[in-house]
Amino acid sequence: MLKYQETLQAVKEYILGHDDFLVISHLSPDGDAVGSSLAMANLLKNLNKRYTVVNEGSCPRKFSYLHLFDEIIDLSQQSIQRSFKHIISVDVADMSRFGNAHHLFAENAYIVNIDHHPTNTLFGQLNLIRSDAASTTEILFDLIDQHFSHALDTHVAESLYTGLLTDTGGFRYANTNQAVLEKAAKLLSYDLKPAKIAERALETMTASFLELLKLSLNTLSFAFDGKVAILSISLADLEKAGANREDVDGLVAYPRNIEGVEVGILLKEWSADEVKVSLRSKELVDVSGIAQKNGGGGHVRAAGFTYHGDLNQAKKHI
Repeated sequence: MLKYQETLQAVKEYILGHDDFLVISHLSPDGDAVGSSLAMANLLKNLNKRYTVVNEGSCPRKFSYLHLFDEIIDLSQQSIQRSFKHIISVDVADMSRFGNAHHLFAENAYIVNIDHHPTNTLFGQLNLIRSDAASTTEILFDLIDQHFSHALDTHVAESLYTGLLTDTGGFRYANTNQAVLEKAAKLLSYDLKPAKIAERALETMTASFLELLKLSLNTLSFAFDGKVAILSISLADLEKAGANREDVDGLVAYPRNIEGVEVGILLKEWSADEVKVSLRSKELVDVSGIAQKNGGGGHVRAAGFTYHGDLNQAKKHI
């Protein structure tokens, strides 16, 4: 297996030696997924490369301040009648997280897999993985800063910074370290407005999110002598709040942040027999192990999986 610096070089050579890329991230994209996708799109644009950016499902509108945001194609709303040979996957731990996008991959497709999840399955022909990175955008920072510095402009920097900011919880999580802050500081030198970015990416919330929060707090329950707290959201709750899946993001922080709680859990009913389980922990529990045992993945402190059954069954299972 190539070492990290060697893999950075290999990714650089692959990008320079090819054209017409498909850039794709995971279902229900977060700030790191959107930031990584658009950092790569802006880089390719600056290198005069052709590219198409896709996701199955919509990207949160709070990230619409990022350049090229409106170029991201929502595959659940718009079909693409062609396939691609050159795939750049960002922030995707395994191929199931692409959703129903596999038809876009040509039979002889070459996948460059760039990710920071420790549960990554190394599904690419070229795998640029750093599980100790705070975000996928931190890995992309290394790639661009070391090999494409001439193409690093305000638009690229803003996308990279957004991923760093959101995946570290505003530089509050345990994955924040000196290297992360030094990289963030360097990105700020590209005339970024950190207060405005933080307001949009971290603080802005919709009225439907607040309605959903009110409904979910009524479901709050505890287990394991108060060390585990659980919230749930039903399809009826989503409809009553006038909310969509984007509005569910961030709710899992509420049970985790309760004093004395070690693990916060959010159960989200996506259909009559499908529940998305989000897990967050503070210090003691490796929730990625729990997620992996249930067909999911993620990080030591943040992970998730899909449970096939109803809300009550999911709660008993977890």
